[in-house]
Amino acid sequence: MIKRSFLSLIIASLLIISCSNNDQFKIEKGRVGLITTKTTVKEIGGIFENDSIVTQLSEGALGDNYFQDDDKYLIYEKGGKHLLTIVPKEQLDSTSTIKSIEIHDDRYKTNAGINLKSNFSEINAVNSLRPESTLQSVTLFLDELNATMTIDKDELGLRDFRTQKVSLEQIPDLAKIKSFVIWFN
Repeated sequence: MIKRSFLSLIIASLLIISCSNNDQFKIEKGRVGLITTKTTVKEIGGIFENDSIVTQLSEGALGDNYFQDDDKYLIYEKGGKHLLTIVPKEQLDSTSTIKSIEIHDDRYKTNAGINLKSNFSEINAVNSLRPESTLQSVTLFLDELNATMTIDKDELGLRDFRTQKVSLEQIPDLAKIKSFVIWFN
């Protein structure tokens, strides 16, 4: 009887650990890993207690730079791998919630398996995309995730720096993603 209870406890523990490991790198609308739309800046340290956090604070309203940078929290694994860049909604405020999270590690993926290493055809197959051209890249809007992905114009064979309109048909299937950002608006 005791052996069965002990075995059940071990199996339950393994299931909990397995589920929390899967959640650690899961991307959904309003969620990246263990961070949700309700997560505050002061909670970041607890979520990433086994990782390194590099804090880059702006000057906020105190600075004399009209175009102020955002606060950034760069999350690195202990081995030095850059996982995420987190930007809060309010600068210099530990109670602020999160504005955006840039994904730097390909272990973070959606339920459909989309991650930073996905190519355009994989992303286009499972998402409704809206392209918008900038000088050096094309931004893809993934409304289902409230996310954006960028592709360098070099990947499209476009070498000019104009903001000409780019359609989804012009993007090669094997085009690589340059950045992947989840927005928490």
